[in-house]
Amino acid sequence: MQIRPTSQLNQTSGVSFNQSRPAGSVQQPAQMPVDQVELSFEARMLAGAQTDSVRTERVANIKAEIANGVYETPEKLDAALSRMLDELV
Repeated sequence: MQIRPTSQLNQTSGVSFNQSRPAGSVQQPAQMPVDQVELSFEARMLAGAQTDSVRTERVANIKAEIANGVYETPEKLDAALSRMLDELV
């Protein structure tokens, strides 16, 4: 993550009294800087990948297949790779 300042935050402004201003005139404060956040491409990809619809039963079945050594077949690996490449393009 990169954080880039949009203004100089270490500048201080003192209070000064100008004797030559007419009575009743009000000095307008300088505009305050506005904070900005910019998400990287990677952060947007990760945010899009998160989903609440995780099917716990399906995940448990896949974990069992992996543990038993029957999940990873050449066909499944090709299909997974193909889906991953489709998402990146």
